[in-house]
Amino acid sequence: MASIQRPASSGSDGGDLQSGTIDERKRKRMLSNRESARRSRMKKQKQLEDLSDEANRLQIENKRLLENIKAKEEACIENIAANGVLRAQTMELTDRLRFLNSILEIAEEVSGFSVEIPEIPDTLLEPWKIPRPIQQPIMASADMFLH
Repeated sequence: MASIQRPASSGSDGGDLQSGTIDERKRKRMLSNRESARRSRMKKQKQLEDLSDEANRLQIENKRLLENIKAKEEACIENIAANGVLRAQTMELTDRLRFLNSILEIAEEVSGFSVEIPEIPDTLLEPWKIPRPIQQPIMASADMFLH
């Protein structure tokens, strides 16, 4: 391989000046690179801190939402239980009404007087036909949590 030969500089006429200029450029580039690397590290550290803060905030928000969902589910269970009690009471009252109507019919036959006997509404005779909300899975939505 042939090597490229450079003309030898004659003493200190320009070689040191050129070498000094190159060293100065290298030093400036090195300082610039160090500063750029420092800024990059700081930027990454800031991003990491921001993401960590966001993760903590989201965990807190998630916990709050889960507690809110649990409270809503408990309230729903209580409402279902109360609804069952009301249905049972409706059936009991329907039976009582039916019994009282039969007494009125007997009194009407015995006394000969016409007694107005109220009709039992269909929903009381057949409480299972009372319109019920369709049982669907509980779906979370943003509206549930905004109060």
